[in-house]
Amino acid sequence: MSYTTAGAGEPLLLLHGLGGTRRTWDHLIDALAATHTVIAPDLPGHGDSDAPGGDYSLGAHATAVRDLLVALGHASATVVGHSLGGGIALQFAYQFPDRVSRLVLVSSGGLGSQLTPMLRGATLPGAQGFVAALARVPQPVTRRVLPLLTAMMPSLLAGPDADAVAEGLQLLTHRGRRQSFVRTARAVITWRGQAVNATEHLNQLSGLPVLLAWGSDDKTIPPHHHRAAADLLTEPYLVEIPGAGHYPHETAPEQLLPTLLRFLAVTEPFRYTEARWRQLLASTPG
Repeated sequence: MSYTTAGAGEPLLLLHGLGGTRRTWDHLIDALAATHTVIAPDLPGHGDSDAPGGDYSLGAHATAVRDLLVALGHASATVVGHSLGGGIALQFAYQFPDRVSRLVLVSSGGLGSQLTPMLRGATLPGAQGFVAALARVPQPVTRRVLPLLTAMMPSLLAGPDADAVAEGLQLLTHRGRRQSFVRTARAVITWRGQAVNATEHLNQLSGLPVLLAWGSDDKTIPPHHHRAAADLLTEPYLVEIPGAGHYPHETAPEQLLPTLLRFLAVTEPFRYTEARWRQLLASTPG
């Protein structure tokens, strides 16, 4: 796994979304590194990281980032996840509760089934060829066309997200990244929408500080997913960024960062105990 690390202090693990890379956090890393050890990996099969052996599930990704923390000598970390990275962060918290200090979910997947048709299409037969064709369109052209499409079809994509989507498509010109994109998508998405839903396990996060952050104009994952998830958590911290889309950490970092820094400053790290975990498991319906 390739990763960027910066700063010193309590570990802060940043997980990007589907098809993205660690560069998505460039607007936040310097500020976060002033008080924390920031670790921003490229997920397996993304960016400069090798593809996994064949398991593209959330559990496999969570295990990979656990192994990275262990290799770097960190017993636990605050885990920040965007989109797919949010789903991985939720899986990490459930799979390795003794290794998570806090959870930050930015435009997170895994909180409901609804999803943009663009990502649902990545699960259909022939998706790799279609994605390859889109990726070969020159990035300047994509940057000009996407705002026109969003103006004609506002439900397709939030206006502020056009540059981030164009850059993401350009990354998929690489055949290996494109394969990982489609295989990872198919591990968590069907043509109907998101296939993995963590809401039934949110009671297990009792006592874990959780910050939910989203853009009010997110067309990729509906904002109501985060509001509904907040109702299932004991003490959630919330920030909705007006006018932002699916990438508030890229398009509105100045609005996200103060809330994130305050959350990190005022909350105490979670402390796992087997007795408490057993009690929560026993109280889970079904």
